[in-house]
Amino acid sequence: MTRAMNQKPPAPAALQSLHDILARFPRAPLAHTPTPLEKLSRLSDDFTPHALYVKRDDCTGLAMGGNKARQLEFYLGEALERGCDCVLSTGAVQSNAMRTLAAGAAKLGMECHVQLEARVNSPSDDYLHSGNVLLDRLFGARVHHYAVGEDEDGADHALAARADALTAAGRKPYIIPLGAEHAPTGALGYVRAAGELAQQIARGAPPIDLIVVGSGSGLTHAGLLTGLALLGVRIPVLGVCVRRDADQQRRRVIARCRHLADILEVSGTVEESAVRVDDSALAPGYGCASAQVVRDIRRLATREGLLTDPAYSGKTFSAVFHLIDSGQLGRFRHIAVIHTGGTPALFGYRREVLDG
Repeated sequence: MTRAMNQKPPAPAALQSLHDILARFPRAPLAHTPTPLEKLSRLSDDFTPHALYVKRDDCTGLAMGGNKARQLEFYLGEALERGCDCVLSTGAVQSNAMRTLAAGAAKLGMECHVQLEARVNSPSDDYLHSGNVLLDRLFGARVHHYAVGEDEDGADHALAARADALTAAGRKPYIIPLGAEHAPTGALGYVRAAGELAQQIARGAPPIDLIVVGSGSGLTHAGLLTGLALLGVRIPVLGVCVRRDADQQRRRVIARCRHLADILEVSGTVEESAVRVDDSALAPGYGCASAQVVRDIRRLATREGLLTDPAYSGKTFSAVFHLIDSGQLGRFRHIAVIHTGGTPALFGYRREVLDG
């Protein structure tokens, strides 16, 4: 990984062009933005000469925040434009996306159906009933279950069948699918966020030379890459794998970037060499945290008062700490981590984070 050599602010014309491109897509404002870009001062002291910063997308407001609020602005904007009155999606039992969708649908007056997939083996009662699951129900979502955890096609087919039943009952459903072959509409939220972040850096914020983000569905990762490329901002982005190994995730993000370029009607935006991933914090798998990740979650809490979760943000920070300690980020001095939220999920991992 090479260091970015050009950190000039985005040209006003580039920002206007990005604004004009995104203006073609309906959007329902749901997120509190811009979110802060803050220095983690005590952790920066721990990792001198590196300085660590956090882009606080855990502060997007809707349903305790997180990156999904930015994505849902475009999904639900499209749903409203189509005149839909109910929305369906699928995710893990402790899915941040399902919790945020339930809140967004409630705010916009839409019926919400969330399908919870069994992705974690031997889950605790806390995992099954607390955290995001409690909030799904509090927001009024109709909760369904899908017994297979690693079957994107099957989960999407189950959604489609439920949507067909709703249509037959006179409803007009909108599906937010899981599979990577579907249009990455939610990634538009992070194309937009790239402009926000680039302007923060240009306004005297730190000279960031690496951005790190958790990479699961690939929407946040692909959106950032695409937005920065459209702005001509040459800051590398590293995706931390939270569900698949590096080879699988890199292919997924490349495909997401290509599909996103198609719907934006731009070409050659993100080169394959720009898609960088790391899976050092992935084990023992999706929704499960290693002992090191748990230690790093505690470290973030006790050193910075920052809450992170075992599935996404905790793994992302843990990978950064490991890569610095192992010398793999030696040439990068100012590192910004996108905090994608996930705070409510902590309550579903009570035993792991306190007793692990």
